[in-house]
Amino acid sequence: MTRTLLLDLDGTLVDSVPDLTAALNRLMAARGLAAFSRPEVTAMVGDGAAVLLERAFAARGVQQDDAALEAFVVDYTANTAVETRPFPGVIAGLDALTAAGWRLAVCTNKPEAAARALLAALGIDHYFAAVGGGDTFPVRKPDPAHLTATLQAAGGDLGRALMSGDHHNDVAAAQGAGVKCIFAAWGYGTAAMGAEAEAVAGDFAEMVRIAGAMLPR
Repeated sequence: MTRTLLLDLDGTLVDSVPDLTAALNRLMAARGLAAFSRPEVTAMVGDGAAVLLERAFAARGVQQDDAALEAFVVDYTANTAVETRPFPGVIAGLDALTAAGWRLAVCTNKPEAAARALLAALGIDHYFAAVGGGDTFPVRKPDPAHLTATLQAAGGDLGRALMSGDHHNDVAAAQGAGVKCIFAAWGYGTAAMGAEAEAVAGDFAEMVRIAGAMLPR
């Protein structure tokens, strides 16, 4: 049976903080609020756009307005690939995985439209059999049903699947689904977030090697 690798997007496949920071700061500026640095935004991402804005407005000590989330999503989706790029080794790694017969899918808390727009803009959308965004299903990571629903959409099987991501949500979703997780230590998460993963990879190429060892043909 074909092996399936589920991959997180932000912090795993792509370095998206530059464009997330720019969109967030445009939103803040429109409301007369102070901008955030890239490290500050890095610490707030991983749980989807709604939670990012909750954290941002809380950090500024003001109540989020009703129009903020839609405004942010529209702006960010239109500017998702200005500075965002795949991490080093990602393209070669996706090629290697595809050549080895893996089925690939994206499981991300980013809204699906933004995720698909980004993958297409970067020219890597063709690698993936499915994209499960944060609003694709009734639940999202860390709920394991997000992972299993994405896997089902990709035509994969739980017994022949792995997850790789840089956030505790990825590890928790994998654990809940009974799927092994390779923690992406090159991403935005802390080392502590990967403590319960079955393996830790320092870069994308190492993740590819570990995946092959975990699930041989």
